[in-house]
Amino acid sequence: MNLLIKPPLFVIVLLLGSLAHAADGLIEVKSNYGVTETADRLEAVLQEKGMTVMNRINHAAGAESAGMELRPTELVIFGNPKVGTPLMQCARSVAVDLPQKALIWEDEQGQVWLGYNDPAYLKTRHAIEGCDGVLEKVNNALANFAAAATK
Repeated sequence: MNLLIKPPLFVIVLLLGSLAHAADGLIEVKSNYGVTETADRLEAVLQEKGMTVMNRINHAAGAESAGMELRPTELVIFGNPKVGTPLMQCARSVAVDLPQKALIWEDEQGQVWLGYNDPAYLKTRHAIEGCDGVLEKVNNALANFAAAATK
């Protein structure tokens, strides 16, 4: 008697699709605010916590300047050499992903999201060894910054 149940193909496709999405290394947090207000709140908390905000890019404004449309989308670039330098000392290639970035965008349904690189993804991507304490500190800080900007 064969008790193996074969799932329908669409179930397999859905599972594989969700795994691919999860593997992209982006942590996404739902925001209770619009794109501009979320980015403003993020900048404020970053500055309050001693981070340097290096740039803020309004991609929708850039698209408009090129005669195209894009839903509200902003990128905030920030960092702190006291945190980034130890990561680069562990794996120099992580510098390509530093300083940190937070992307704030509005999806097709009007929901605003804040996304940032998962430090666990960076660890894997750059084969970072011996920096688990720093990565945990970065993970906690990013989660706290995102929560303060979106809740």
